[in-house]
Amino acid sequence: MTGASGGIGRAVARRLAARGDAVALLARGSDGLAAVAEDVRRAGGTPLPIEVDMADFAAVDEAADRVEKELGAIDLWVNNAFSSVFARFADIGMDEFTRTTEVTYLGYVYGTRAALSRMQPRDRGTIVQVGSALAYRGIPLQTAYCGAKHAIQGFNEALRVELLHDKSNVHTTMVLMPAVNTPQFRWVLSRLPRKAQPVPPIYQPEVAAKAVLYAAEHPKRREYWVGGSTVGTMIANAVAPGVLDRYLARTGFDSQQTDEKRPSDEPANLWDPADGPGEPDAGAHGAFDDQAKSRSAQLWLSQHHGLVAAGLAGAAAAVWAAARIR
Repeated sequence: MTGASGGIGRAVARRLAARGDAVALLARGSDGLAAVAEDVRRAGGTPLPIEVDMADFAAVDEAADRVEKELGAIDLWVNNAFSSVFARFADIGMDEFTRTTEVTYLGYVYGTRAALSRMQPRDRGTIVQVGSALAYRGIPLQTAYCGAKHAIQGFNEALRVELLHDKSNVHTTMVLMPAVNTPQFRWVLSRLPRKAQPVPPIYQPEVAAKAVLYAAEHPKRREYWVGGSTVGTMIANAVAPGVLDRYLARTGFDSQQTDEKRPSDEPANLWDPADGPGEPDAGAHGAFDDQAKSRSAQLWLSQHHGLVAAGLAGAAAAVWAAARIR
C-alpha cells in the first residue's frame, strides 16, 4: 500500500488488516508510518512499514524486494501516493511541477513496474491504481495534479491492453475517486488566499477504501467510478465539455477554498513529509467530517450492476406482462 500513512491509503491499510492480511506500508513520514503500522496490528494484520520516496525507482524496487523477503510474494499492489500544488499554473515553479509529476505520476509507474516484474514470472497478481475523476476532467488550480492523473489513466489503459494481449493472469484496474475528506487539503503546498477544500459532495476515506478492496477482488473490470459526483462529472465531460469548462471557470476557484484565510505557516509535503518526526499523526480523515458522506449509493449500484440489471429487467417484464393482460 503506497501513500499508506494518511487518507485513502490509511483507510485501505486498515481494511486489509481487518481481513488478516500482511500489509507492507510505503510512505515517507516516519511518525505516520508508525501510527498506521499500529492501526494494522490492532485490526489483526501484520504490518511492514517502509520509508520510501515513490519518486525514486531504485528505492521503490528495493522496498519491493524487502516486502517479498519478509512477507512473501506480493499478490496485491495499490498505487495511491501523491503530492501536488494548489495554485494557478502561472504561480507554480517548474521544479514544483516536475516534483508533483515525479511523485504522482512516475510514482505509479515505478510502483507498477516493481510489482509487475515480480508478478509476471508467477503469472498472478493484481495492481490497483487509485485514480480520480480528474483523470478525465481538468479543473482550475490543480494543473499539476490533473496532468498526472490524466497520465496515469493513459498509462494504465495501455498496460491493461498489453496484459490482455498476453492473456496474463496479472490484472490492473483503476478506481476513480470523488472528493474525499483526507489530510491532503492541509498538507499540499498551496498559494491560494484561503484554505483549500475538496469540492462538495465530499466522501469519507472509508468509502474509497471499500471501493479499492472491491476492485482488488474483482480486477478484471477496467475501471470503477466512486460517488454520484464522479459519474456526473464523467457524463457531463463526455456530453458537453465546453459547457463544463465555462461552469468550472465560474465556480472552480471559490468551490476549492473555504472562507478561512490560509495561514502562512501551513505545512507542505511536496519536498518533505508532513507526518515526519515530531509532526502530529494525521490519520485517515481531513477537517471535513461534518460535511463528508460515509456511504455511496452509486458505489453499491456499481458493485451490484448485474443484480440491478436483472431487477430492472424483471420489473420491465412484469410491466409488459401486466400491459398484455390488460
